[in-house]
Amino acid sequence: MSIPLSQCGARRGGGIEVLLLNLFFFPMMILWTALGIAAAPFCLVLLKLFTRWDWGRVVRTLIGIHGHGVVLILSPFVSFTGEGLEEISYPCILVVNHLSFFDSYFMAELPSRDIVFAVGAWPFKMYWYTFFMRLARYLDVESTPWDEVIGTCKETFGSRGAVLFFPEGHRSRNGKLQQFHSGAFRLASETGIPIVPLCITGTDTLLPPKHYLLHPAKVRLKALPPVDPKTFPGPMGHLGLRRHLAEVMARGLAEMRGERS
Repeated sequence: MSIPLSQCGARRGGGIEVLLLNLFFFPMMILWTALGIAAAPFCLVLLKLFTRWDWGRVVRTLIGIHGHGVVLILSPFVSFTGEGLEEISYPCILVVNHLSFFDSYFMAELPSRDIVFAVGAWPFKMYWYTFFMRLARYLDVESTPWDEVIGTCKETFGSRGAVLFFPEGHRSRNGKLQQFHSGAFRLASETGIPIVPLCITGTDTLLPPKHYLLHPAKVRLKALPPVDPKTFPGPMGHLGLRRHLAEVMARGLAEMRGERS
């Protein structure tokens, strides 16, 4: 017997709670984003002066604070549980299943804020974020030359940061894990950096693809044990690594959802 995917991450809440959530969240989100953009020049300079980090890390830290603020705004209606996140060892490559536009915001609940997002081209088309994504050295893996991707990632690993991929490339329409692209696994094979699989549930209840109203939800983010790419040697080892991680994450998601075969 298995639990229907539509029930996963669900929280009790009627129409009034849905209405209150949306009336509260969207004005607060607009206000928080506007304040962030207005304060960014001062915060960037202050953080740079106090930390002396490179500009990319400074911007990534501020983006993480912005994401954490969004999670706090949601918190009266959306509970969050992190599992094993404090045990993640850096540097690493993070791979996450993709259910919703809000998945990225919940990555702000990871202990490290020095995370380079490796994403497709479309997030760079959100003009209110594009400038900051460029400053943060986020990677457009659809158009950036591979040598440049490797160079940016090695710099991040050198400062004990992480690079995060959504290996499915797009949000799942049915909650099930989709086929993985190879970028994260090729990067691991070429650099020897371990991959940490992350499983997220509940964001598809909060805001599924092609929906516009938020719903109360229970969001869980769980870190699974890291996988050493050296266990998949050879020129095509990244393909075996990709297959292994897909199997591990599918089992992890099934356990989180209480599914039984």
